[in-house]
Amino acid sequence: MLNLGVAAHSEPTPRLRELASRFAAALPRDGVRLILGGYWGAMRFVADSAMERGIEVVFVLPADPPVRPPRDRREAVIIDTGMDLRGRSVILVRSSDALAALGGESGTMVEVLLAYSMGIPTVVLRSGLPSDSLERIAEGGRLDSRAGPGIAFADSPEELAARSLEVAADWARRGR
Repeated sequence: MLNLGVAAHSEPTPRLRELASRFAAALPRDGVRLILGGYWGAMRFVADSAMERGIEVVFVLPADPPVRPPRDRREAVIIDTGMDLRGRSVILVRSSDALAALGGESGTMVEVLLAYSMGIPTVVLRSGLPSDSLERIAEGGRLDSRAGPGIAFADSPEELAARSLEVAADWARRGR
């Protein structure tokens, strides 16, 4: 089972609903578990689309989340961390075989930077959101001199799903 962390914008827009739905539809029904930091904004769109397909979703929640995930869904695993948003992000990223960034602002970028610093492979969707700026500073997928898988970029939600699963499987095979 691959653990795929998902970083996504906390605002619910029609464009993000479309991207999230396409991303979730491109995932296999078996062999993958999603890890999300909440159930609001684009994270909710990803979660609902994945759970409708029978994909397990682990919610690593901060203290006092603005919206709680459904407790009556067998696909939903809820972890109440009691931590602030950044603390919760460390758990989300560290528990992932790879991080797929669907696009967002500073919270998404913090999770991408955490993954990079922990050596966890990351794929960022070119979404037209502020997280796209990471590509300008990640020369050749690198932010600094550290070795590791680096950051890759995808042009579509389907490519994001495929590339994220590919790097997650490679990472898991090598034993993290």
